[in-house]
Amino acid sequence: MAGHDSDRAWDEYEWERFLQQQDQKTEKYMELLEKYIDDPQRDEIVAREMGWCHQPEGSGEEWNDEHDPELAFDEDDEAEEEINASQLIDDCAQSFEQHVLYRAAFSLTIWIDRLFESAPGLQNDPAAVKLATHTALASAKLAAALSDEEAEELGMTIAYLKRSLKAITVAMDAAAQLIAEKSLSRTQHAALQQRLFQVRDGIILLMGEFRGEWLRRYGSL
Repeated sequence: MAGHDSDRAWDEYEWERFLQQQDQKTEKYMELLEKYIDDPQRDEIVAREMGWCHQPEGSGEEWNDEHDPELAFDEDDEAEEEINASQLIDDCAQSFEQHVLYRAAFSLTIWIDRLFESAPGLQNDPAAVKLATHTALASAKLAAALSDEEAEELGMTIAYLKRSLKAITVAMDAAAQLIAEKSLSRTQHAALQQRLFQVRDGIILLMGEFRGEWLRRYGSL
């Protein structure tokens, strides 16, 4: 559940404003971390600048042990099946790692990694880097959207889906740039476009389903 004060459910726009605030805090944290990276009092300085109460040493020692959704995914289990709206909404009752749309998005990131392995020159191509970065971002935002298994925070889910859609749209622009540069063969581009459209269309379908559920529960957006 969201940590907001009101008993009224937040809609997607309120959640988006909240997430933007969190983005700003994250950017500030990264800037401070980079600025004071070599300072022996780094943690205390960053905590003070962020307005946090400094945590005792060792309080974050388990940070890297958190569950990584990518590690739970079998790379050989690629999502090739057709995505439809009823399957998308039904899958939301499952763990997000098993959701057909998340599997398709994660499969796309694996496919791009293998493309880079087969064509090392792409690793330094700005458009290729943008493609890889934003497909991974889309997958991460999908994981965040689909983690609310009980669909208690529909507004949050829709806000994350919108962010995932934005990321996959940027990735599609990067793919178009790669084909314009002739950095991909027509066969590679066709396969990439098919996977990108599959994820994009799945996100749009799922957003429609959740918005419909919001209307059913609350009557308006």
